[in-house]
Amino acid sequence: MPEFKKILVANRGEIAIRVMRAATELGKRTVAVYAEEDKLGLHRFKADEAYRIGEGLGPVQAYLSIPEIIRVAKMSGADAIHPGYGLLSENPALVDACEAEGIIFIGPTAATMRALGDKASARKVAIQAGVPVIPATEVLGDDMEAIKREAAEIGYPLMLKASWGGGGRGMRPILSEDELETKVLEGRREAEAAFGNGEGYLEKMILRARHVEVQILGDKQGHIYHLWERDCTVQRRNQKVVERAPAPYLTQEQREEVCEMAVRLTSAVNYECAGTVEFLMDMDSGKFYFIEVNPRVQVEHTVTEEVTGIDIVRAQILIEEGKSLAEATGVPSQDQIKLDGHALQCRVTTEDPANNFIPDYGRIQTYRSATGPGIRLDGGTAYSGAVITRYYDSLLTKVTARAPTPEMAIARMDRALREFRIRGVSTNIDFVVNLLKHPTFLSNEYTTKFIDTTPELFQFGQRQDRATKILTYIADITVNGHPETAGRSKPAADARKAKPPVQMLGTWQAGTRQLLDQKGPKGVADWMKAQTRLLVTDTTMRDGHQSLLATRMRSIDMINAAPAYAQMMPGLLSVECWGGATFDVAYRFLQECPWQRLRDIRERMPNIMTQMLLRASNGVGYTNYPDNVVRAFVLQAAESGVDVFRVFDSLNWVENMRVAMDAVVEANKVCEAAICYTGRHPRPQPRQVRPQVLRRHGQGAGGRRRARPRPQGHGGPSQSLRRTCPHQGAQGGGRPADPLPHARHVGRRRRDDPRRLGRRGGRGGRRHGRLLGRDLAGLPGQHRRGPAPHRPGHRPRHRRDPHDQQLLGGRAPAVLRLRVRPAGPRLRGLPP
Repeated sequence: MPEFKKILVANRGEIAIRVMRAATELGKRTVAVYAEEDKLGLHRFKADEAYRIGEGLGPVQAYLSIPEIIRVAKMSGADAIHPGYGLLSENPALVDACEAEGIIFIGPTAATMRALGDKASARKVAIQAGVPVIPATEVLGDDMEAIKREAAEIGYPLMLKASWGGGGRGMRPILSEDELETKVLEGRREAEAAFGNGEGYLEKMILRARHVEVQILGDKQGHIYHLWERDCTVQRRNQKVVERAPAPYLTQEQREEVCEMAVRLTSAVNYECAGTVEFLMDMDSGKFYFIEVNPRVQVEHTVTEEVTGIDIVRAQILIEEGKSLAEATGVPSQDQIKLDGHALQCRVTTEDPANNFIPDYGRIQTYRSATGPGIRLDGGTAYSGAVITRYYDSLLTKVTARAPTPEMAIARMDRALREFRIRGVSTNIDFVVNLLKHPTFLSNEYTTKFIDTTPELFQFGQRQDRATKILTYIADITVNGHPETAGRSKPAADARKAKPPVQMLGTWQAGTRQLLDQKGPKGVADWMKAQTRLLVTDTTMRDGHQSLLATRMRSIDMINAAPAYAQMMPGLLSVECWGGATFDVAYRFLQECPWQRLRDIRERMPNIMTQMLLRASNGVGYTNYPDNVVRAFVLQAAESGVDVFRVFDSLNWVENMRVAMDAVVEANKVCEAAICYTGRHPRPQPRQVRPQVLRRHGQGAGGRRRARPRPQGHGGPSQSLRRTCPHQGAQGGGRPADPLPHARHVGRRRRDDPRRLGRRGGRGGRRHGRLLGRDLAGLPGQHRRGPAPHRPGHRPRHRRDPHDQQLLGGRAPAVLRLRVRPAGPRLRGLPP
């Protein structure tokens, strides 16, 4: 026979591309066909020529139209047609049409296809050839009562199978007569839609079964080779999920037995070209039962190619050109076809395992496939930007792994699947990875019901897709700019980049944490009272990023910065790094453990006291909790690493703070009791803001602005109100360091680090005071008695207040001057 010049592939997707590659290697030109809905399919662009078919037909019906296939073959001048698998690959009418037009059909003859492609006819051939078969009915008619009688004769459970086609289409398990009619009608409709023929039959169902199939090649001279067997037991709803070659659980005697039966059956019909003979193996008895013959190339043919070294698709083409099996395969005889190693194939599909494997569709945003030693990919329309439609099979790519042993092949497949990155559509990759690691699969004890009876295969975490999110963000900012920098001038081109400080790993000086360990909270308080320098608390790790970054600073960022604090800032009084909104956000938004954050910071910063914000009876939440909960939380926080607890109540109700404060004292940690007050909003001109002098320790929580600063909450004056610590939250555009020299000169011994800039939400005018400093009266000349000096145009207020005098034992509080630059339009127009 003459060699082909041009081959038309009457299929789509992965198998069309596979055939085109084999034909191209043989020097043949290729022709593709595509439906309108499949115009972006990759197979169209892999061919030398491509033609649209099925105008006015549906997306699948276009590929099932024999007149359209013949029309394009004649128009393009194709010598031969390769059907691939599925669609028209098992339809003898296409073979007849090709013969009528003088076109070679690359596959079995129409007579062979009618004898074996119809499963009911294939059973008769198997019986005549002496191959065991499973008890079954003839092709079912339309009389449902007659069908019920035939089913009862065989006995339940039964399996409904389509006579024309495979891939699980038209198959239904039937466990009792109650569901017989429904399942039969369902299967007929599915087979009609998939293969154009709804014929089917009933077969006895083996409950503990394995699925074994044998690859066959036959030439026109009457010779037949078997290429050994494949294991296709792992299935979902009768559709194969993982295929292996050879079957790892068969002995050599069983392997030779099943292959001999396949050759005997196909020899009875002078089989030509490629085909697969399928068997069920009863796990209990070890016996094989013939199921069907697939007169075409199979999806899983790649695993056989990997372990035998024979290109099955190439052999198909050469056989139809009249070549012998020895010429088509390169192997002189059957006994020289050896198994080399082990291979398995997994199908990557756009199905959602968590949603009953519903096929997903849409645009693939990111596609990165696997590679490396022993990995083979047979892909369809799988690339970044590809559009997955709802009309066709969900297969993206087939992954085949080959290795010397089954264990190595499984490990190689697992590695390859983990390398895939597919974004934009759901895939089954996580499900298949779970399957490969399951003990039942690894021990070869699985049956055809393995997936259906193993729910833990569907337990896998949601992928975070961090890389895509980061790239999308960077692309958006690069093209559109950041919304918060709109209208601002860009940094100078010669601006120096910030350099992180050089750290001496493993070195740090003793600090306040060692003081607390040695002398306890009382010793820390006495030490603070004796200090003449300003003591500073850094709030960047809690209050700072709460203002600037909506509390989204990650634990890893804080942990990485902690050693620098320990080495370069050992003189800090404390670092506020926990509590408040940071606790809640870590759980809900960052999905991190705040307790582990605390432990890690404590480990990396061993010489500085760690501090937290505690909302009294609210703890770190937003509602009142029982006393035992608050107490247990404080004790656990102290054990996990908190040294200083800043306790406050937004309504300044001291009794509401008592349980938390007592728990801190019980834990032998430092307690700061804070009370809230609010100053005025900043103005362009300098203003005086008088800090509220508080009960023992103080902090602000955003109380409403009052015309006069008065003591709030319950509880009378205290003799301990002698030390103060201002905690300031400054607005963007302010100069938060201005109060530092004033705080020093009026006798305050501690101030929170004023790094907190740009607070959004209108909290800019609040000034927070915390008592933890030194007796104001004990510093002669360091405070003012009486009114401050009058300046022209300035109307002083609250220079002397009876409530303040009462709290200070007759002394007026010192004045802390805060010079704040105007914050721009956001604060203009606020009430004076």
